[in-house]
Amino acid sequence: MARCTAPRNGHRTASGRANCPVCGGSSYRSYGSYQAYSPSYSSYSNNRISSSSGTGRTKTKASWSSAGSAVLYTPAEIRTLTPVRENVEKRSNLPDLRDVFLCHAWDDRKDSAKVLHDLLESNGVSVWFSEKDVLLGSSLLREIDKGLAKSRVGIVLVTPSFLERVKGEGIADKELSALLARDLLVPIVHNTTFEDLREVSPLLGSRSGLSTLEDSMENIASKLAELVTI
Repeated sequence: MARCTAPRNGHRTASGRANCPVCGGSSYRSYGSYQAYSPSYSSYSNNRISSSSGTGRTKTKASWSSAGSAVLYTPAEIRTLTPVRENVEKRSNLPDLRDVFLCHAWDDRKDSAKVLHDLLESNGVSVWFSEKDVLLGSSLLREIDKGLAKSRVGIVLVTPSFLERVKGEGIADKELSALLARDLLVPIVHNTTFEDLREVSPLLGSRSGLSTLEDSMENIASKLAELVTI
């Protein structure tokens, strides 16, 4: 009759357990079964990580996302963009509207603003862009108002250059409040923060938006493209 070798050889290692004529069967197979399960657990973990932000906030698809979309949003982004989307849908039947008006500082026209413009157009978005559509020397407020009137949604690219321009122009709270109340304006913060924006323009800074500190410009362009696609 076979006897367990644990008293003599020990079972602390897999090989010691495997060589035991009594315990080398079921116990070791059970251990092997656990090992076989591990890759499956690892795969599940990776899937969860891919759908979450670095801070642990779970990301999901938006209600306006297409069935095959791979674009994911944080809950805060969905709260921010939902009223804008509702206005986009209301304005969908208006003729001759661009999808997006891109408001930016003059100094960014060949840099970050051009990058965002090109990314949006590569996603099939028609863009009202100063390089093509806005006269040099126009006031910031006039540009924003004109852009919102002729586009489904306005994008304000907030950069250090933009903040300097806002300081110099002195946007009136009353005028800016009227623009923000239309729920057509989305700030895109790049190379700065919402805190810096609030110091220059508390009203515009109070509006949530998207930031390249949390997402790439490519992903932001994809989100904007989904936002204006009907």
